[in-house]
Amino acid sequence: MTLDFQQLIPSIPFILKGIGVTLKIVLLAGVLGFLLGIILALFKISKLKVLAVIADVYTSIFRGTPLVLQLMLIFYGSPQIIGSQVEPYTAAVLSFALNSAAYISEIIRAGILAVDKGQQEAASALGISYKQMMKDIILPQALKNILPALMNEFITLTKESAIVTVIGVTDIMRRSYMVGSDLYSFFEPLLFAGLIYYLLVIILTILGKAVERRMRLSD
Repeated sequence: MTLDFQQLIPSIPFILKGIGVTLKIVLLAGVLGFLLGIILALFKISKLKVLAVIADVYTSIFRGTPLVLQLMLIFYGSPQIIGSQVEPYTAAVLSFALNSAAYISEIIRAGILAVDKGQQEAASALGISYKQMMKDIILPQALKNILPALMNEFITLTKESAIVTVIGVTDIMRRSYMVGSDLYSFFEPLLFAGLIYYLLVIILTILGKAVERRMRLSD
């Protein structure tokens, strides 16, 4: 087997443009998934049984089925369900956000339960409302403790974003595949795509550790 990376050079700028597409999907899905994850986590620890059941069923469904299936259901099933075709980019963001929320909710729930219950009792004794207690006391401490787990979920989301190629989103993977089709040689562009994903993960890991160190120093 002979590899010719020389022929790939003219196509590198085209592949690199996919980084922006990938990061936009991951960032938007990550933010939406985080916000929905907080709501689900609060549902899970709620005293209202119906809310806890709803959150548990949601988590069970999205953790128990493949992400690619969820993506294809939203994209290919949208004309049948809502009467119009959802854009590939929108379908990608929605599916990743809904899926990520299921995992993030479990992370946040564990973080909340890890906070000393005495703080909740003290807040209640001082007449602080549940909403204010969660916003100003419990959640900040929980998020600080679960930051590494959240970063791991974000990294996983970045890697799994490659599946958007199945619905035609021109991300890193899709562009690499297109270049491979033009060159009649897939190994080199796909290997280059793998290098890009690897570097993105390394950068995110370094950023996550830097933020974690800064938060430790602020204690």
